[in-house]
Amino acid sequence: MFNLSGKLAVVTGGGSGVGRAIATVFGRQGARVFALDLDGEAAKATAAAITDAGGTADSAACDVSDATAVKSTFDAIVGRAGRLDILVNNAGVAHVGNIERTPEAEFDRLFRVNVKGVYLCSQAAVPVMVRQGGGVILNMASIVAFVGVADRFAYSMSKGAVLTMTKSVAIDYLKQNVRCNCICPARIRTPFVDGFVKKNYPGREAEVLQELAEYQPMGRMGTPEEVAYLALYLCSDEASFVTGQAYPLDGGVLNQ
Repeated sequence: MFNLSGKLAVVTGGGSGVGRAIATVFGRQGARVFALDLDGEAAKATAAAITDAGGTADSAACDVSDATAVKSTFDAIVGRAGRLDILVNNAGVAHVGNIERTPEAEFDRLFRVNVKGVYLCSQAAVPVMVRQGGGVILNMASIVAFVGVADRFAYSMSKGAVLTMTKSVAIDYLKQNVRCNCICPARIRTPFVDGFVKKNYPGREAEVLQELAEYQPMGRMGTPEEVAYLALYLCSDEASFVTGQAYPLDGGVLNQ
């Protein structure tokens, strides 16, 4: 089950955290993985780890908010591999602040990466998937697409857009056998979260990390691997009847 042999999977934000975990699990399950990341060296390290473990992987530096970069990167991938079976839109950025404390530049940055990035990568992938008879797109949304979280105005805006883009792509390409779903995690403990806390809450890191853990009724944050295993299911043939859905991975948050 959950065998991805013969499939080509592109994972954006694949250089660290959730993206790296997804790329690693997909490589372990037989997919040929392309790890994309703004940090090309981090993407290269992910690909090397997959290859060292016996898998097949390549990498590229790519700014998902840059239309020219996305087109050239995806053209190169499809030119080399001849197909594109799975796209995981995982690359994303965050911001702390309510609407009064969200500068226009930060709002634009989150929209550019979290929303436009999903749009550009999906726009590059869909024609390839339609041409070859099908494919899977998996977007990384968040529980903030369902519930309010304090001081996450711009981030919530962006993830709400990801949720509705997911449903739009799913319904538009249902007959072309292109499935599109999204995962909506609560707090996931990643190097990104650690760096984010250090930057925004200097001197209070331990306290804030504990608060982030306690936000989930389970009393802890999720792990990147837990997200990766759900991603594996949704991108596998075992989930062939699933499209247009948003899957919470929330440690019980939405049950409160």
